[in-house]
Amino acid sequence: MMKLLRTTSENPDFKYLTQLFDTYLIDIDGDEKDFFAQYNQIYFENAIVCYENNIPVGCGALKPYDLQTGEIKRMFVHPGHRNKGIAMAVLEELEVWAKELQFTTCILETSVKLENAIALYEKVGYHQIPRYGQYVDVESSVCMKKNI
Repeated sequence: MMKLLRTTSENPDFKYLTQLFDTYLIDIDGDEKDFFAQYNQIYFENAIVCYENNIPVGCGALKPYDLQTGEIKRMFVHPGHRNKGIAMAVLEELEVWAKELQFTTCILETSVKLENAIALYEKVGYHQIPRYGQYVDVESSVCMKKNI
C-alpha cells in the first residue's frame, strides 16, 4: 500500500532517501556533483515522502522560485521500487501542494542522462524551456516547465 506524507526536509526518511539520491547522482553528475550539491543541501519546507508498506521509497520537494512559480526538487525513487507509479504519485502531490500555495507554474531541472525522468515529466505535461537560474551555463541540465 502506498502512502504519501507531507513533511519537511528535516524528516529522517526524506534525509535517508536524498542521501541515496546523492550517491546515485555521483555517477550521473561526475565532476559537476559539487556544483549541484550546493543547491540541493538546503532546507525545504514542502517535502513529500512516499511509503510502500511503511518503507520510505520515494521523495520530492517544492520550493518557491518566484511568486507564481514553484520549483520541483529532489525527485527520487529507490531503484528497487521503480516502475510502480511512485514518481508520478509524488509529482502529482507536489503539484497539488503548489496549487494550494497559489503557484500557477512548476519548473524543474534534471540531467540529460536521466531519460526516464525526462519521459515522465513530458508524459504529464512538462515541456523543455531554456535553462534558468544557476543552470543557465550547465550543458548537462534539462529545464522544464508546466502550467498547473
